Amino acid sequence: MGQKIHPIGFRLGVTENHQSQWFANNSIYPYLIVEDQFIRNTLFRQFKTGSISKIEIQRKFDDQIQLTLYSTKPSAVLAYYDNSLKDLSIDLTIKIKKNRKLNFQKTFQHELSLKNLYSLNPKVTIQIFEVSNPDINANFIADLLVEDLQRRVSFRRAMKKILRRTQRAKVRGIKIQISGRLNGAEIARTEWAREGQIPLQTIRAKINYCYRAAKTIYGILGVKVWVFEK
Repeated sequence: MGQKIHPIGFRLGVTENHQSQWFANNSIYPYLIVEDQFIRNTLFRQFKTGSISKIEIQRKFDDQIQLTLYSTKPSAVLAYYDNSLKDLSIDLTIKIKKNRKLNFQKTFQHELSLKNLYSLNPKVTIQIFEVSNPDINANFIADLLVEDLQRRVSFRRAMKKILRRTQRAKVRGIKIQISGRLNGAEIARTEWAREGQIPLQTIRAKINYCYRAAKTIYGILGVKVWVFEK
């Protein structure tokens, strides 16, 4: 079972917390989930060089949205808006308004009871924290692998480089899996490499997991990274 379930979802409430923390009415709940995904996709696409590893979303009354970004390169995120989080909040608010007008406004235009919870005037606040040790962060490692694969570096060389890097960071275990047309092969296959131990069925084990897709000239390669921190 540990190999067939998402490692983070498997450990929610034990070693992991929900990345979206809010409560909503049943009629509006699915729309807020879709909007959370929209916010994450927008920020991940906008700051590819910023290496955003995680985005936490909290919603409060009167349509207040509080975002917490965890990044290995906060300076790259801030430099996009001249080191101003306020400009980033304004820009994201405009995009959320456009998304709501396009997709959800017709659904709730007659629901007066939901006006305060889901309006066209969200109040977005953003704060950024730096990831202290990026070499043990699965998102950062996966981004490095994707960058190498898109530059047509051999997948074996890319995996060995990452394994050496994480060994210097003294993690207890790491596993890397790459699937697709590796090195331009005609038949897709899966290759993986592991150092140390990865206890997937131990719920109390702190497993950092990430999935990324590398878009190469031969097609899409799926990259999965498991890091056993402690």
